[in-house]
Amino acid sequence: MYHDLKTNYWWNGIKRDIADLVARCLTSQMVKTEHQKPGGLLQPLPIPVWKWEHITMDFVVGMQKATKQHDSVWVIVDRLTKAAHFLALKTTFTSEQLADLYIKEIVRLHGMLLSIVLDRDTKFISRFWHGFQRAMGT
Repeated sequence: MYHDLKTNYWWNGIKRDIADLVARCLTSQMVKTEHQKPGGLLQPLPIPVWKWEHITMDFVVGMQKATKQHDSVWVIVDRLTKAAHFLALKTTFTSEQLADLYIKEIVRLHGMLLSIVLDRDTKFISRFWHGFQRAMGT
């Protein structure tokens, strides 16, 4: 803003006045320029060769409680066929309980997986993977 105004206007303390205005203006705060390097190119996931070896998982939470007091849905999708399983659960389930549910509902029908794409934090993935390995006996 300073560089735009200095071409046509000038007064004592112009930089300070502009800084104060920008600090108080909500619109100016929301349209600040980024001072970071832009993200790199997207790296697409390789196309799976066989069904139910590469999956994605996500949770739909914040739903009204239905029967058995379930309040969320665990969505597990095969990346090749886009076939999906929707598993009702509670948000209070531990990662070990999720691993047991995964084995009962997915591994029983489709066998072992090779990779999981999940947008959760690394702590959840680590706990789920440990619970999954423990449930499988490895």
